[in-house]
Amino acid sequence: MTIPAWLCIPFAGLLLCVAIMPLVKAELWEAKKQYFVIFWSLLTVILFTSVFSFSSAVETVLECIFNDYLTFIVLLFGLYCVSGNITFTGDLAGSPAVNVALLGIGTILSSLIGTTGSSMLMVRPVIKMNSWRDKRSHIMIFFIFLVSNIGGCLTPMGDPPLLMGFMRGVPFYWSLSLLPVLLFNMVVLLIIFYQIDKKAYRRDIAAGRKPDISKPGTELKIEGGHNVIFLITIVAAVILSGMLPSMKAFQNTDGSARGIPVFGEVVFPWASVIEVVIILISAWLSFKTTPQEIRRKNHFTWGAIEEVAILFIGIFITMQPALMLLKEVGPKLGLNYPWQMFWATGLLSSFLDNTPTYLVFLTTAGTLGFGTGIATSLGIIPVSLLTAISCGAVFMGANSYIGNAPNFMVKAMSDENGIRMPSFFGYLVWSFGILVPVFLLDTLVFFIR
Repeated sequence: MTIPAWLCIPFAGLLLCVAIMPLVKAELWEAKKQYFVIFWSLLTVILFTSVFSFSSAVETVLECIFNDYLTFIVLLFGLYCVSGNITFTGDLAGSPAVNVALLGIGTILSSLIGTTGSSMLMVRPVIKMNSWRDKRSHIMIFFIFLVSNIGGCLTPMGDPPLLMGFMRGVPFYWSLSLLPVLLFNMVVLLIIFYQIDKKAYRRDIAAGRKPDISKPGTELKIEGGHNVIFLITIVAAVILSGMLPSMKAFQNTDGSARGIPVFGEVVFPWASVIEVVIILISAWLSFKTTPQEIRRKNHFTWGAIEEVAILFIGIFITMQPALMLLKEVGPKLGLNYPWQMFWATGLLSSFLDNTPTYLVFLTTAGTLGFGTGIATSLGIIPVSLLTAISCGAVFMGANSYIGNAPNFMVKAMSDENGIRMPSFFGYLVWSFGILVPVFLLDTLVFFIR
């Protein structure tokens, strides 16, 4: 049965609530956001039931919760906990040069420990070093651009779409070939950032603001450094969960994933169970082995992760019809050229989960019948198309707060620390004003064939 487009109404409704309610009824939204999430999620179930059946609706929701949301939120929770037990102290204050260095380090780190891991590790030091400044929201916006998204393109560990590509036969080290695209975007965006931050820095200095340090220097100390072990363990758990499903021990005779039966055809795969257990144990050990004083220095609270958990369970549930519709129409869109794949994958990844979006267009590329390229389980895919799909999924997750998992977390943590972050639409002004022109340059330099 064809998926009717009107099943996407709850998803659009929830996005509008996320975008508009904080502007018009901020106090109501902060106090009652969970009820808006419940309303739109239940409406999704009701509308889905009217087209298919109640059991199909329940299966779809449970499939989403156990195979997407649960691993997503446990990963965020684990990284949030572990990174909250690492603090940086010293007299290194946020300046344009220092901030460029921090963003550059975070961007490269994203390909090693993932965009979520790098974001959670770097966000507190960046916030802390710039705490003396008034004009700093642009710092966190570029942090989302580079650290939370673009930096994850070099390895399958960097971003979930690339891990899914690796599981389907894309060579592990292939994504290193995206280094020229990453460096191009890094250089362009860091030059733009430096010019913006320099003007903001001078206005802060002119207003009489000064860094809270006793003497000039570059001393920097880390406390809770042993938690890096737990951070690496969590990243390893994510990689392991991507590799285990291809092993016969984790497959049924028909090739489906073995796991804990939930409802109907829904199972909670053993690979995901192992991932969740490792992450939760890592978070628990991190708390048990770290003095509370370190969390106090980090102003650690549960507010940011709670907000993300509430909003994203609604987003994951309500987006299911949109993802199903995309899977249905994706192969019929007539996309044959790299620039088309780059923009189609990217724009949809800006508001939908970039992993299934990547898989839809990767599958589409594999069915086009090319004779040369990279051999995957989905077919032979030309390098130019694979590059475009990968960059679109990873890069354009930065176009909105909900485009990639760490985006909204960084926003929530920034808000919690007194940084006046732009609204949902305000952020779109930044992303469309800065990122879209950069992506147009990418198109001309890398994707026009």
